Amino acid sequence: MAGPLAGLKIVELGGIGPGPFCGMMLADMGADVVRVERKADKGKDRGAPGFLASGRRSVLHRGRRSVALDLKDPADRGKAMTMIDGADALIEGYRPGVLERLGLAPDALLQRNPRLVVGRMTGWGQDGPLAQSAGHDINYIALSGALATIGRKEGGPVAPAAMVGDLGGGGMMLAFGIVCALLEARSSGRGQVVDAAVLDGAALLTSIVCELRGLGLWRDQRQGNLLDGGSHFYDTYECADGRWISIGSLEPQFYALLLAKLGLDKDAAFERQRDPAAWPALKARIAAVFRSKPSAHWCKLLENTDVCFAPVLSTAEAATHPHNVARATFFESHGVVQPSPAPRFSRTPAARPNPAPFIGEHDDELLG
Repeated sequence: MAGPLAGLKIVELGGIGPGPFCGMMLADMGADVVRVERKADKGKDRGAPGFLASGRRSVLHRGRRSVALDLKDPADRGKAMTMIDGADALIEGYRPGVLERLGLAPDALLQRNPRLVVGRMTGWGQDGPLAQSAGHDINYIALSGALATIGRKEGGPVAPAAMVGDLGGGGMMLAFGIVCALLEARSSGRGQVVDAAVLDGAALLTSIVCELRGLGLWRDQRQGNLLDGGSHFYDTYECADGRWISIGSLEPQFYALLLAKLGLDKDAAFERQRDPAAWPALKARIAAVFRSKPSAHWCKLLENTDVCFAPVLSTAEAATHPHNVARATFFESHGVVQPSPAPRFSRTPAARPNPAPFIGEHDDELLG
């Protein structure tokens, strides 16, 4: 395996959403991640895209090996414990208490393997009044304060496709926590439990909002602030062909260049860049300019300048953009376009991930 985590052994107990994303990130970086899945599902390919896919077309399950076990069966549970005994870390995403009821309590696992890092992924956390309640990404980011900041003022909050909660606040935070605990274990020789909650991670992602509020620069109104589409120089705009572009001309020099490119640099009204009272009227005028030409015109005029510009692309379109092609930001596997491992390392680069396994594909190899 190539990558900075080569040599690490991770056992991942099958789950959906943030747990698999954590496993994907660690596998992308070279860790040997073995996913333990339900024996009843062996050989199946549920075929659904996204979190539920189990075959070659799954993105979140890429780069692993898979074994199928029934953790309620003592013999199979023993096999799982043997793998965990030789692992550096464990990933589990059950509700609080389920791992204990399966006979795999962290305390018992740490007695057998004192250096083990037990990464626990939940929505609400291991404790608290909501710990045992069901929930999904949209609920966790709602309670974190993140969801209220996303959307247009004319409508309600807009859920950002599980990226802020399950992936950013959940799986990515758990991967970070596991690597932190593994690094600490190198000096202490002792493992520990990492309690990663999507709610906690999503709350952490609101740090910039909290800072702006503390400075008196944020009000709880969607599109009422500098960075949420409230200003005329930091928003998305529709073009004549119905496509959208993004503008982020925050700094004075970038803002001045934007006005010059749009032919508005002689208009004194636009000197009120930092005056929120002027934003609605100035936004309407800029919107009219962008609606007058197709997106290709604005890409030719503004891309590769310091205006801070980019077209709004779908993931399929993003894979073909020249900059992303040059950096190989995406790749295709079994007909599925997906993001390449990130970040990048100069001395220990990650290899292109292997496609996701079928459930139980590596039983003979790992359990034989």
